[in-house]
This record gives sequence, structure tokens and C-alpha cells, in this order.
Amino acid sequence: MLEKYYTVKGYGENEIVIEKSRFICYVQRATTEEEAVQFIQKIKKKHWDATHNCSAYLIGEHDQIQKANDDGEPSGTAGVPMLEVLKKKGLKDTVVVVTRYFGGIKLGAGGLVRAYSKSVSEGLKAAGIVERRLMRIMHITIDYHLLGKIEKELRSSSLYKIKDMHYRDNIEIEVYVEETNKEHFKAWMIDLTHGKCEPLEGMVTYLEEDVEI
Repeated sequence: MLEKYYTVKGYGENEIVIEKSRFICYVQRATTEEEAVQFIQKIKKKHWDATHNCSAYLIGEHDQIQKANDDGEPSGTAGVPMLEVLKKKGLKDTVVVVTRYFGGIKLGAGGLVRAYSKSVSEGLKAAGIVERRLMRIMHITIDYHLLGKIEKELRSSSLYKIKDMHYRDNIEIEVYVEETNKEHFKAWMIDLTHGKCEPLEGMVTYLEEDVEI
């Protein structure tokens, strides 16, 4: 599993008009090629009357699956430029479809490349980008009288992030911790509570945070 990577936050769409042609970009996260293909087919069905429904996607930790489709536009003027935008932004597990309704003015090869590239860039802004970081969830259980102190320390820390808090007989707190920091976290918690909590290691998962790239 990758320690960290960028992908889209989720679904997004955006429309631009260039020389009277409408370019509508649809964006979605897809972790398998099947998901990407289904999304593309969904958009093509929605816009069955469009002049073109061009698409591109990147799937896999190492971009093992890459596809680009010009859907009738001159070869290399749509799908590949769309794919290149995803690559330049370092995105993974992302599928994009740009629907074009021709407005009567030909853009030429260079104009098409710029139009499809811009459409994807604007579509990505609409969807939002996140950084996914691989984290260990650490579990700590403390008495209620320690809650104020421990919560304040955790929330002011730049290394750790609270995932959840459970109020039972004691307080159970789940904290996102990078794998390389888990021993430091254990020692820190034991010190802060004067040995009155024993941090336990939980599952490994990804923490998502909004970024601009």
C-alpha cells in the first residue's frame, strides 16, 4: 500500500463554452477498471445525443491501467490530453469524461487539445482533490478527569489527528498515527497520563485531507 497519494474527493462536474461548443466534464473516483467503464457508459447514456463523449482514466497504485478514448475526435486531441492532465497532477484512481456539443466552429488540433485539457482541469477543481495518507489507528482509554488535558494535547498536535471519541465508563479515543510515529505516540500518551493508559494498535487505513494541487 502506498504511504500517500492524491485522488479526487468524489463526483464533480463542470461546463465551459469555447467557440460556441459546450464541453461538460464529469469526474469520479474509480478503484477498478470496471467502475471506470461503468461511469463512462453512464455519462454516454445520459448524453447519447452529444457530438463526442471522450474519456480517460488511471487505475492502480502504480497507474497499471491507463486508458484514453477520443470518441471520434481527431486522434490524440482529446483522450490523451485528458489523461495527461491527470498524470501531471499526480492523481490516481480517477476517471474523467468530457462531453462535447459541437457549436459549429472548428477548433483545429491545437485548439481541441487546449479545450479538453482545460475542461478536465476545471472539472477537477469542481470535484476537489484529496491526499490519502496511510495511517495506523491507535486506541487509548482514559478516565474522564484526563479528557480535557489529553484532548487539548491531541488537537494542538501537528502529528496526530483524532478519528473518533466514545463516551462509556471511560473515554475511548481513536487517533490517526503514521506508522513511523506509533512508538513515539505510545510513549507520549503513557507520559501524559503518568502510565494510566496503554495505547493499543488498531487497523491500518487511509486518512483523507483536502488539498490544492
